Amino acid sequence: MPPGFYTQPVLDLARALIGCTLTIEGVGGMIVETEAYHAGDPASHSHAGPTSRNRAMWGPAGYAYIYRIYGIHWCLNVVGGDEPGAAVLIRALQPTHGLDRMRARRGITDERALCSGPGKLCQALGITGALDGHTLAAAPFALTPGEPLPTVTGPRIGISKAADEPWRFGVAGSRFLSRPFPPPNVQPA
Repeated sequence: MPPGFYTQPVLDLARALIGCTLTIEGVGGMIVETEAYHAGDPASHSHAGPTSRNRAMWGPAGYAYIYRIYGIHWCLNVVGGDEPGAAVLIRALQPTHGLDRMRARRGITDERALCSGPGKLCQALGITGALDGHTLAAAPFALTPGEPLPTVTGPRIGISKAADEPWRFGVAGSRFLSRPFPPPNVQPA
C-alpha cells in the first residue's frame, strides 16, 4: 500500500479500503463494505482502553485485529487511523480469488453469500484468531490498492452504542454487501 495509507484518519481509511483487493493465501476479493471505529467511539472495543483482547488495535497501523463475536464468528479489522485504538472492520468482499475454496469452507455455492458479512468473510477466507496482530504487509495477507469507486454511507450495523454514526461505507449498487444501505447517499469515487 502507498506510504501513509494506514495512518490516515480512520474514516478516510474506511473509505480508502473500498475497492482494494484482500486475499489470504490467495483466497479473497474486492472489499465492498467497511465500518470505522476509534478509541473515542463508545461502540469501539478500544473505548475503555487497552486490554488483552484489543491489544492489536493499540499497536502499529497496518496490522490485523481479529476477534470472535458471539463466541462463534471471527471478524477481521485493519488497524489504522491517525490515533491509537482505531480500526476498520471489513464487513464484505466481492469474491474473486479462490471461489472453490470459499465454497468448500462455507458449504454453499451462492457466490453472493460467500463473503456478505464479517463472519462469513472470515470463514470463507480461513481467517482465525491465530492471525490477530499479524502484519497485512506479509503472507498470508495480501492487500492491494484498487480503483476508486462510488460509495454509499450509512449507520453501522449490529451495535447498540453510537449506532447512528454514518461510519459504514460500501460500494454503491454492490450485490455483495452484508445488508442494503438506507436511501442512497452516493459519494463520487
